[in-house]
Amino acid sequence: MSNYNIKALEKVESKTKIYLIIIALLLIILCATNILLIIPAGIFYAGVIVYTIWVYNKRKGELSSYINELTFSVDSAAKNTLINSPFPLIILETDGNVIWRSSSFNKEFANVGINAYIDELAKEIKLELQNGILKVDKEVNIDNKIYHVIGDFVKVRKKDRKKDTKYMITLYFIDNTEQIELMNKYNNAITCMGIIMIDNYEEIIQRLSEERKPQVLAEIEKKLHEWASSSGGVIIKKERDTYVYVFEQQYLTEMENNKFTILDEIKEIEPEEGMPITLTIAISNEGDSNYEKYESALVAMDIALGRGGDQAVVRKDGKYNFFGGKTQEVEKRTKVKARVISHALEELIGKADKVMVMGHLNGDIDSIGSSLGIYRLAKTLEKEAYIVNNTYGLSLENFINTLKQEGYNDVILEKNQAINLITPNTVLIIVDTHKRSYVEVPELLEKTEKIVVIDHHRKSEDFIENAILTFHEAYASSASELVTEIVEYASKEVTLEQIEAESLYAGIMMDTKNFTFKTGVRTFEAAAYLRKYGIDIIKVKKWFQSDLESYTVIADIVKNVEIINDTIGISVYDEKDKNANLICAKAADELLTISDITASFVLGHMGEKICISGRSIGDINVQVILEKLGGGGHITLAGAQLEGLTMEEAKTELIIRINEYFTENNV
Repeated sequence: MSNYNIKALEKVESKTKIYLIIIALLLIILCATNILLIIPAGIFYAGVIVYTIWVYNKRKGELSSYINELTFSVDSAAKNTLINSPFPLIILETDGNVIWRSSSFNKEFANVGINAYIDELAKEIKLELQNGILKVDKEVNIDNKIYHVIGDFVKVRKKDRKKDTKYMITLYFIDNTEQIELMNKYNNAITCMGIIMIDNYEEIIQRLSEERKPQVLAEIEKKLHEWASSSGGVIIKKERDTYVYVFEQQYLTEMENNKFTILDEIKEIEPEEGMPITLTIAISNEGDSNYEKYESALVAMDIALGRGGDQAVVRKDGKYNFFGGKTQEVEKRTKVKARVISHALEELIGKADKVMVMGHLNGDIDSIGSSLGIYRLAKTLEKEAYIVNNTYGLSLENFINTLKQEGYNDVILEKNQAINLITPNTVLIIVDTHKRSYVEVPELLEKTEKIVVIDHHRKSEDFIENAILTFHEAYASSASELVTEIVEYASKEVTLEQIEAESLYAGIMMDTKNFTFKTGVRTFEAAAYLRKYGIDIIKVKKWFQSDLESYTVIADIVKNVEIINDTIGISVYDEKDKNANLICAKAADELLTISDITASFVLGHMGEKICISGRSIGDINVQVILEKLGGGGHITLAGAQLEGLTMEEAKTELIIRINEYFTENNV
């Protein structure tokens, strides 16, 4: 059989090959029985092969003709569809040269100077092409209409292949204006749930005369209803001091831009007793139902009250936005909550196998003092108790050594010891911080569900959410003050050791700057309770003494202060020092003793981090300023730590935030 025939056989379909093989086998068998049939069989088989090849070639020709005809029809349909596309369509080169425009395109943009838009769009497309993006999918605004523009790049064939590759692109313009407007209308109509609370309702009612009460309350409700109606909302009284506020989301941005003017308007109502009326507002638009939004608003309200009230907190897009909060926290004179918390804590400790107390990173005398108070409560209840203290600064080193000398060596645990000892039935009590990222050993928070938080700092977003008991009072001077009240009101009498009482007293002294800042009636009552244990004031004062070297460093920091905005002092401690935060805190305190300085900020190096200590005499809210940098604290005392910035960058960022504060508050 010739090579031609062999090649022809390779082209036939697989089934035909099988048939040919079967015929060949039958002919071979036939020829084996009769040799004379070999020549006729060969001629017959050759004829079959020739016929098969002829049929195959004929079918192939018919198929090719059909495909060509079909391709022509498809190409014609595609060209017809392209020309008569209902969407505005344009073909252009990446340099902006327009090759062709559809009639829909010309009609859509007949009264628009479209060339300027096309030139700008071509520049963007060319830049994207250079970055390897071979598709166009974007929204553009043309003559107050929003178009969704889509398209693909196509290489242009060229004779000279040495030149750079050129592209053409076909762009479809789909008018999404109505769809977007409808979506905006839907989003604007989404319900927002708000809760409004009068912060100091009880105090005001107690001080008002009977004839003044209805008048003042009517004025408050009038202003609230006027404010709510201006946004088309509905306000409903839930309790004596609490209102539920329902409104559409379209008004939320306006409220934020106006900084919730109702906060200032309500203060214009001045009772005869001179106590200003303040509000706390919590709003949320997060949740699939109105009930879920209300629950979210309740959480936001808890945060707002934990920050001292007199402010608005908005929960949206997974974040909290804060407005107001410019006034000092109002002390609650009732001690009912302290008594309730004390009894609840006793019950929790009683059911636990052991107790661990943990403060914040780079612990200070307030965190360790309050830890010792809780430790003594646990020991009184005959429970195994420990204090986790993995890091401490210069001012605590001597105090920790004193504690160990007085028999507390086995009480104080480091990180690994604490992780190995904690169990799911351990009560973990966090003192002097509520921030998950700022506790001594964050890993302990995952080891038990029995978590208690005792803190006095204004609440931030990074709070410990899964605490089963929280004693968070922003008006308190210190964590030591709160722990002293817990000890005082315990149902089982607690007798503090002298060093424990002295450390609690020292914690109050430190955070109040020797009882000059953030002190209330309850602060002095707690101090008086501790004095009954025969506190050695001279010993306590020695714990706060600076060595000569540190004092010289502080003096240099004060000397190099820079004054901005007339009354803000900023200074820098350039040396890398693990105790930089303590040095900066003392320097910031010292700067406030200078006349005309109403707020001070000192920046320092802590190895990989830049720490900032902020202090104020009360006119400027340093907490709001440093909160923008990820920090927190109180109006008069706050701090922050920054990573990934140089000292100059951190200082520049701080000045930007200070200027923002002045702009936002019209200071």
